[in-house]
Amino acid sequence: MTGWEALGVLGAGVGAGVLTSTVGVASLLSFPVLVAVGLPPVVANASNTVGLLAGSLSGSFGYRAELREHPRATLIVLVTCGVGSVAGAVLLLTLPPGVFETVVPWLILLSCLLVGAQPWISRWLRRTRNEPARLRHDLSPATVVFSVLTGTYGGYFGAGSGVMMAAVLGLGTDLPVRIVNALKTLAVMAANVVASAIFVVVADLHWGAIGLLAAGSLVGGYLGARIGRRMSPTVFRVVVVVVGVTAAVVMLL
Repeated sequence: MTGWEALGVLGAGVGAGVLTSTVGVASLLSFPVLVAVGLPPVVANASNTVGLLAGSLSGSFGYRAELREHPRATLIVLVTCGVGSVAGAVLLLTLPPGVFETVVPWLILLSCLLVGAQPWISRWLRRTRNEPARLRHDLSPATVVFSVLTGTYGGYFGAGSGVMMAAVLGLGTDLPVRIVNALKTLAVMAANVVASAIFVVVADLHWGAIGLLAAGSLVGGYLGARIGRRMSPTVFRVVVVVVGVTAAVVMLL
């Protein structure tokens, strides 16, 4: 890796850290950079997961006040995404490379659609339940199941997993956007912690790239949390939809 390539990986780490704590599409920035500097896709994927762990940790720390407001939801997201990521990491190491290449962009597009339409869908759901004044702060069984599935995807590939988690929490709860952002970042962290532990033991990793990504994402994750807690619901949804759709289209092309 040349000096300019190393600088590019470091910069991708900073940007990915910010995206982890705000929009949730960090790997769509950092993973292509690792491939571009010459890492094989599977090595790049596993190294990317381990390298971005620092960003999700610093981002979750930046959201610590929001996470303390709803300890039950915080614990459920932490456990479900952690358990789900075990299956995702196993899939990455056992399935042929590129198995989900055609599916991932469509999953991201669907998640963007759900995030964008969340206010209207939530109002329709409340009308159908005849409970217009009730706010849902606990995760329903269906939301828990989708949280596990999101953790599985996060352990397998992770690109756009934050967007997917925002859609799950946005439809399954009535939590404020700053809380959703905090839980989304925690979900990414949980998946990264478990998957990284597995990859360190059994996967082929590029430790130089991991170190650069970790250094950059550590700063970017905390900075992103400071930005994310100040985002209005409308701005959050617009940014998620625009960035997510752009990333999905790039992947399709």
